[in-house]
Amino acid sequence: MRNISTTLLVSSLLFVSPVTAYAHGSIGHHGTVSATEITKKATEKVQSLVESGKLDKSWADVQYDKVTSNGKEWVVTFINNKVSDKAKQTLHVFMGDDGTYIATNFTGK
Repeated sequence: MRNISTTLLVSSLLFVSPVTAYAHGSIGHHGTVSATEITKKATEKVQSLVESGKLDKSWADVQYDKVTSNGKEWVVTFINNKVSDKAKQTLHVFMGDDGTYIATNFTGK
């Protein structure tokens, strides 16, 4: 009888431990994405703004210049020297830490 109890106890621990580890393994990491994924999403957003006519077509082939994060949001900066207005040569795309689009502007604020 003792062997059966021990076997059941060991079996239940083997089953519960991986499930518990899996359930708690993503705490603190849920919803965050990498800088690579953020730059990809920001570039896609710029393309979308070009296609919708909200940005000049000269932005279509511009690569990102810089990526920064404050822990709550990402800012992906694009520079387009083809734009004659110096105030509109730098485009900032704001993304949430989960990769959701927040806003785009030329001021960075």
